[in-house]
Amino acid sequence: MTARSASGEQAGAAMPSGAPLAGLYLRLIAMTMAAGGTFVAGRVLAQSVPHLAAATGRYLIATVCLLCLVWWREGGLPRLSPRQWLETAALGLTGVFLFNVCFFGALETLPASRTALIIALNPGMTVLAAVVLLGERLAWFRWAGMVIAFCGAALVLSHGDLATFRHEALGRGEWLMMGGAAAWTAYTLIGRGVLRTLTPLVATTYAALWGTAMLAVGAWFEPGVLDLARITPAHVAAMAYLGMLGTAFAFVSYYQGVLRIGATRTAVFSNLVPVFGVLSGVLFLRETVHWSMLAGGAVTLLGILLVNRPNHRLPVRT
Repeated sequence: MTARSASGEQAGAAMPSGAPLAGLYLRLIAMTMAAGGTFVAGRVLAQSVPHLAAATGRYLIATVCLLCLVWWREGGLPRLSPRQWLETAALGLTGVFLFNVCFFGALETLPASRTALIIALNPGMTVLAAVVLLGERLAWFRWAGMVIAFCGAALVLSHGDLATFRHEALGRGEWLMMGGAAAWTAYTLIGRGVLRTLTPLVATTYAALWGTAMLAVGAWFEPGVLDLARITPAHVAAMAYLGMLGTAFAFVSYYQGVLRIGATRTAVFSNLVPVFGVLSGVLFLRETVHWSMLAGGAVTLLGILLVNRPNHRLPVRT
């Protein structure tokens, strides 16, 4: 979960300055590698397995892992108030159900590397939504970072020819992945309120439970969902990767980062996800990388680094 936790920031600030962090940094880099690989695994599934069925398989595995973790770390799931039930259901709807519908739908037509670069829009979209909806204030360099990030994304989406925006509509895959970024933005903003009363691990586990139930209901009505003959060992491996590494491992690593070094410093590592997504697509799927993807991706990452730059002068309302 990318929503910031006040307790996480305090925990990060409380770490002794001499505490060794090399192991944590390596784990966070491994987290971004695992998250980048989800675009390859998703591409493998999206081209031959019903999308909601693939997403259900992913989150069934992830939910089992998360339930084991929450039992081990926190002794089980706490009872929720009616408001918390609604809030965690909203998390499941946006961050699990809607995001995965867009994620697998986009990967059916788009290369994994291109999809990974589009999702790099998410941090900028989240900050912009926080300004518009939550009244947060931004320093000038964060505004500049958002503009730079969106210019980089435009370069990627237009294949290096910005004039195409005047003559051609974006394809279905691009629109779906931008919808996925919007769904994750909603998930992040909703999560800010949820994390005031629930720990990140509990909130994510409940969101996964809700989202898995929603995906399973949708998958039941999906054409071809009962055609198990099309499920190969490669598909099962892809679902296991998405569930265990791309979801459960990535979350736990992020959670540990938030607790030790704070949410802001941990979030900077997420800028590596599209980089590893592109590399994974090239290495494992033999995808070609257009110059506009490299240039646009670099510009986008530069903008996101500005957006995530610490600001010690301007207070932010949460």
